[in-house]
Amino acid sequence: MYAITGITGKVGGALARSLLADHLPVRAVLRDEAKAAEWRARGCEVAIAEMNDAASLAAAFKDAEGVFILPPSEFDPEPGFPEARRIIEAVTTALGEARPAKVVCLSTIGADAAHENLLTARTLMEQALGGLGLPVTVLRPGWFMENAVWDVPAARDEGVLRSFLQPADRTFPMVATEDVGRTAAALLREDWSGTRVVELEGPRRVSPNDLAHAFGEALGHPVRVETVPRETWEGIFRAQGARNPQPRMRMIDGFNEGWIDFADLGHAARKGSVTIESVIAELVTASRGKAAA
Repeated sequence: MYAITGITGKVGGALARSLLADHLPVRAVLRDEAKAAEWRARGCEVAIAEMNDAASLAAAFKDAEGVFILPPSEFDPEPGFPEARRIIEAVTTALGEARPAKVVCLSTIGADAAHENLLTARTLMEQALGGLGLPVTVLRPGWFMENAVWDVPAARDEGVLRSFLQPADRTFPMVATEDVGRTAAALLREDWSGTRVVELEGPRRVSPNDLAHAFGEALGHPVRVETVPRETWEGIFRAQGARNPQPRMRMIDGFNEGWIDFADLGHAARKGSVTIESVIAELVTASRGKAAA
């Protein structure tokens, strides 16, 4: 039995579909009973648990051959990452009690960065899992290609891609969530000892110019890049409701300045197969469907 947290999201869903396609038993770990019927219909066992509740998580992980941990994302963390620390405490306590045969945790590129930033929450999780004495695989994917969903309206309506990643011709390690989920499923079926790190990016690195070109192809009109000046970021993020935008800003700095990257520029990273062009085409198609509805 494979216990999967975050199964209702893109990565967790792709992981579960991959396991189910091979007729492997899956336990969907859900926060909301209202979503249980869908996963039972797919053939999953269901466990209800909150990610900050060690007791319910331990019950969900009991007798599991493998557990997939997908920590919730927090884009506006309080100083010191108290939200992440509460979840880390619950998850590690639950894993220590349930003692599954192996654990795969979704981390991120930049979890080994030298400077504190938004991704430091994943650093803390990695460190805590490494002390459990269980076989743990830390999966560090690149920037999710699907983050471009936020760029669809401006690209579609204005022909502009406003990029925080810069300069426009610099390529960044990106990966599709479908590749992340499929890779996580493959890792859960492997055997290993101790703690290992697996890096993952797409078939090629992607620049903001590449993103704009992909949008142009999908939309049928030119899309140009406008880089967002660094001095405007804090005001933009605060206007969007952020109370503590510095970690997010430092994360973007890390990508732009190169101190968030894979250790050998991705040469040893596993490579996915999903292209940026196919992801952008899907995002554009989905936006048209929503507009029609």
